[in-house]
Amino acid sequence: MVAAMIEELAVVTKIENHQVWVESGQNSVCGGCLQKTSCATNAIGGVLKKKSVPVDSDIQLKTGDQVMVAIDESLLLRASLLLYLTPLIALFTDAGMADWLLADNMQYADLWVAGSAVLSFLVSLRLINKAQSLLILSPLRPVVVRKV
Repeated sequence: MVAAMIEELAVVTKIENHQVWVESGQNSVCGGCLQKTSCATNAIGGVLKKKSVPVDSDIQLKTGDQVMVAIDESLLLRASLLLYLTPLIALFTDAGMADWLLADNMQYADLWVAGSAVLSFLVSLRLINKAQSLLILSPLRPVVVRKV
């Protein structure tokens, strides 16, 4: 079974140390569309817009080349779930545990519950950021599929 890929047109901005950097190109299909908020066609374009990002490429390229960049749709969906659900699960789990552990008659118990929930939320965001910087999520990097 072939994995579904989300593709986006991009322009090579630089090549250094065997790494290709691209910026999102103007997609003529979506250029004048008013439904960008609910359209999945420009999904990668929102990520790549206004900044260069590194992509993997086995194709010989030079600066200024137009390329088609793709990312695996199922991996992107799983990463989105991880990035959105992990902080929320941490927040609610820690709030529940703090509420369960603290005595009801303790002064400022609700403040302690809220504080521990916010703290766990922030810690989970930090851990996700570390996971990204340690390239644990590296299979999510876009790849150049063809030169246009």
